[in-house]
Amino acid sequence: MKKDRHALILELIDKYDVGTQEELLEKLLTVGVDVTQATVSRDIKELRLIKQPAPGGGYKYSQGVASEEKYMKYYAIFAESVTLVDYAQNICMLKCHPGTAPAACAAIDAIGMPEVLGTLAGDDTIFILCRSERAAQNTMKEIETLLKS
Repeated sequence: MKKDRHALILELIDKYDVGTQEELLEKLLTVGVDVTQATVSRDIKELRLIKQPAPGGGYKYSQGVASEEKYMKYYAIFAESVTLVDYAQNICMLKCHPGTAPAACAAIDAIGMPEVLGTLAGDDTIFILCRSERAAQNTMKEIETLLKS
């Protein structure tokens, strides 16, 4: 079932300019696949989808040949830098080893977490602005999952 859903997701992002998890969820529901937003989020992560500029403006999910290599490079930087993850309301806060926050923040931007509106890095701290408190909770869980991988 998961394998079939992953194949369908790849087909959908190839056929349509899907730019958000919500859009992908709607497409899946439209074709009769009953999933939750959390499942779609995990599928995106497992498929290592990346966001690329869409022809009509904005961004869309895709699975490029270089995506695996790019993901692994950024994951390594991120995993070695981050020491603590927390959130308050719609802001996630990450503590990093001194001097590594800018690189870890760039990795977050490159990975392309859909619920993230923007990031700000100091020397050892990153703030991640999310759309809502729920989005901050989801983002924090995604980050914790990345760190445990």
